[in-house]
Amino acid sequence: MSPLRILKVTQVYPPFYEANGQALTVQAIARRLARRGYRVTVLTASRDQRPEPQVDDIEVVCVRSIGMYRAITLSPGVVPFCLRRLGEFDIVHIYGVYDLLGPIVAAMCRRRNIPYILEPLGMFRPIVRSLFKKRIYHRLIGRRLFAGASVIVATSDQERRDLIDGGIALDRIALRRNGFDPEEFQPLPVRGGFRREFGIGDQTRLIVFLGRLSQKKGLPLLIKALAGLPADVRLAIVGPDDHDGALQDVERLKREFQLNGRAIVTGPRYGAEKVQALVDADVFVLPSLNENFGNAVAEAIACGTPVVVSDQCGIASFIRDRVGLVVPYDADALRDALARLLEDAGLRERFRANAPAVSRELSWDQPIAEQERLYEELVVET
Repeated sequence: MSPLRILKVTQVYPPFYEANGQALTVQAIARRLARRGYRVTVLTASRDQRPEPQVDDIEVVCVRSIGMYRAITLSPGVVPFCLRRLGEFDIVHIYGVYDLLGPIVAAMCRRRNIPYILEPLGMFRPIVRSLFKKRIYHRLIGRRLFAGASVIVATSDQERRDLIDGGIALDRIALRRNGFDPEEFQPLPVRGGFRREFGIGDQTRLIVFLGRLSQKKGLPLLIKALAGLPADVRLAIVGPDDHDGALQDVERLKREFQLNGRAIVTGPRYGAEKVQALVDADVFVLPSLNENFGNAVAEAIACGTPVVVSDQCGIASFIRDRVGLVVPYDADALRDALARLLEDAGLRERFRANAPAVSRELSWDQPIAEQERLYEELVVET
């Protein structure tokens, strides 16, 4: 039997890192499937950057765009691509919602009776920013996109509950978590490089947040929690601005609570610079209002850094009292958890000691095996 031919559709793909989580997740899954013998093509949209060179026999097709709104592109080339090549594929896997690439491919799949999987990546339920526009999108485009999918992939129990609450039948949902590669974080750098760059002393207690500066990430809550911690605690907020007002709220609250010397916004850091920030942290924090998984949390664990996350993060079930603390979405609870972890060196050491085992549990091995089974089952059914 010839290997399955899989088309993956994603608005963003490396080296376009502004939507870091989506781009790297799709790339990680595509690479591992290609190594297992599948024929993988990635369809994405172009901006100024071009896709990375072909790796692991993955074909990357970048359709030209003539317009852009935020990360969303208007890409007329997707229609000619589908007319010319869609019939080559056994199955199509569409990532993300609120773009114009996936819905066009999905419509062409429905016409040609090609099964497609939809993976919303936590975008199903509108939470913050442009809520009216997102509801209009669902009414005009999203309903058909979801209704026509053979399977909808949820990456956490929380996301599965959101889908069910939104009217998606349970038997149409497949639960398959995200993963990461712990080996990419070895060997770890020597502690101190990030601290020296930003003038943070070796003995200063440092909390690091890493992710998009978005309202859904709970940054205003984090600033309020910092205001209740001792004056010697510093916070580094690392990541790209999502342009939804979160950065402005952070700066306003820093002034309101007189935290300008205690909270710094560094901008995005990738690769070795990102790892250095995680290694230098005493505690990593992700207090999200809603998070389908939480890749940055897994990366912090791989660096041996204890974590504090909200119970709205999909990864929380791996965390609780093993490598960190899980708290409700509440400023006082967040402050108390951070204070407890910063003050209890023994607890931090216990969490660090547990980190390698949890990292292995979070690897891609199990999710990729589940994804393979899902593809094979759908193709047999059709």
